[in-house]
Amino acid sequence: MRRDDIPTPALLLDLDRFERNLARMAAHVKRAGKNLRPHAKTHRCPEIARRQVAAGALGVACAKLGEAEVMARAGIRGLLITTEIVTLPGIRRLTRLVAEAPDTLVVVDDAENVAVLGREAAADGVVLNVLVDVDVGNRRTGIAPGEPAVALARAVAAQSALGFRGLQGYAGHCAHVIGWDKRRDASLAAMAPLMETRALCERAGLPVEIVAGGSTGTHDIDVELPALTELQSGSYCVMDLDYRRIGGRSGALLTDFEMALTVVATVVSVPTRDRAMVDAGLKAFSTDKPFPPEAVERPGVEYGFAGDEHGRLTVTDPSRAPRLGERIEFFPPHCDPTINLYDRIYAVRGDRVEAVWEIAARGRSD
Repeated sequence: MRRDDIPTPALLLDLDRFERNLARMAAHVKRAGKNLRPHAKTHRCPEIARRQVAAGALGVACAKLGEAEVMARAGIRGLLITTEIVTLPGIRRLTRLVAEAPDTLVVVDDAENVAVLGREAAADGVVLNVLVDVDVGNRRTGIAPGEPAVALARAVAAQSALGFRGLQGYAGHCAHVIGWDKRRDASLAAMAPLMETRALCERAGLPVEIVAGGSTGTHDIDVELPALTELQSGSYCVMDLDYRRIGGRSGALLTDFEMALTVVATVVSVPTRDRAMVDAGLKAFSTDKPFPPEAVERPGVEYGFAGDEHGRLTVTDPSRAPRLGERIEFFPPHCDPTINLYDRIYAVRGDRVEAVWEIAARGRSD
């Protein structure tokens, strides 16, 4: 299949750029003496996870149990489920998953949850590897750093069917701070309590093997922390407009990683000289950012949402007016929710489609 044979709208992955992104991140964490367990919530695609592991990742992080189940069925190991599993049906599914993939890691932020996990794991004859989830200012999940986190770590260690492996702290509120210096200050300040919590755990006789955190936006910042052992950066492999705009170390665009993900659309109507319509609208792109998709190397048009199925192109250069049937690629504002809109991703190299990969974990609400 050729690139122009792909029905639109469709999700495309430029393999050359994608592979360079994998290699750059692998080299980066190796130089820093850290590990990488990239967050698969970005892509929810087992083939991408497989290639990340082949490039040196320990495994992948998953936002939900359902994502981890899909990855495990595809043979991916080294899974870290980064959201607490608290319902009894979910915990029973978790113990079945751990029986299949014993190195799976889970997170906790509540003593009652720890007790239930310990009871159910013992009943099912498995040992759950546990990280204490620490709130480092993101104000989502996580127990308070310091003594509350240490007390929870003790509770984990007291359960015979649980193994305390370390800590997780995700400073997502720092990931998109614009300007590298400001982002560095924000992330190092946010992560400092996590580093202090590690020291407190170790002084309390609780060995800490893993301290996980970090994002694509702070990938070259958080590695400065000696106590951090692994990065969870996810978007680096495909990138999006939001990450591109935050600024790199030199003050320019974040250029460590390349924009590998696009959505291709077809011009289906040219009703006026200053307007054209494409077949990619609200169902084709995430809409959670205050800026629209951007045409790839196609000057003369600006995209605007025009309903579920349509995008409106405003012609800004009459000499480059869109043609009926023309195919135009767009960078998405936000990669994770955009990918989650599609069942498959077309892996392309130049004009050739090398493979079609299933986004097998998309839409998993559990």
